[in-house]
Amino acid sequence: MGLAHHWTLKPDLVILDVSLPRRDGFDVLAEIRRRGHTPVIMVTGRGKPIDELQGYRCGADDYIAKPFEPDLVVAHTNAVLGRGGDRTANLPIRLGKLTVDQSARTAWVDQPTGRKDLKLTPTEFKLIYRMARSPGRLFERPELTDECNPDDPPLERTIDSHMYNLRSKLNAAGLHGMLVSRRGVGYRMDNTHD
Repeated sequence: MGLAHHWTLKPDLVILDVSLPRRDGFDVLAEIRRRGHTPVIMVTGRGKPIDELQGYRCGADDYIAKPFEPDLVVAHTNAVLGRGGDRTANLPIRLGKLTVDQSARTAWVDQPTGRKDLKLTPTEFKLIYRMARSPGRLFERPELTDECNPDDPPLERTIDSHMYNLRSKLNAAGLHGMLVSRRGVGYRMDNTHD
């Protein structure tokens, strides 16, 4: 179940116990590494250096022995996120059935029949990528005009036109209601949409 959550939620960091009820934590870590580069901090009550060494060999970013103080976990988390901040920057963003891939400059929707690519203009891609990075956040129209062309921002009416087209493409791919507008204020991507 934890791996399913990892796949759908795409967390910034995973704190993983070595001793799990059904599966060894090192096996789970290996699966996370096969899927991507999410930073992982291993937590264990095992006090043997060989266990710590195995964690690092499997790809752990850090290792904390139990018992520990909560402040220690916060410090380790901040350190790992600080040194690996750009490592996940270009990984695809997944929101329910929608995936936005910055490195490939493409977006698609997972459907029962397979992947449906969204045919987006460069401006539409910039907008969907910007909003997908912060799902649920309301972006005011001036913010989005800056995203289109920071040197020469278009009129807000132009943004409304781009957003209308983007919403139409998402709706046609079965993601009705994913792009939400707040009349006269701005737009947001609904992160609860499936």
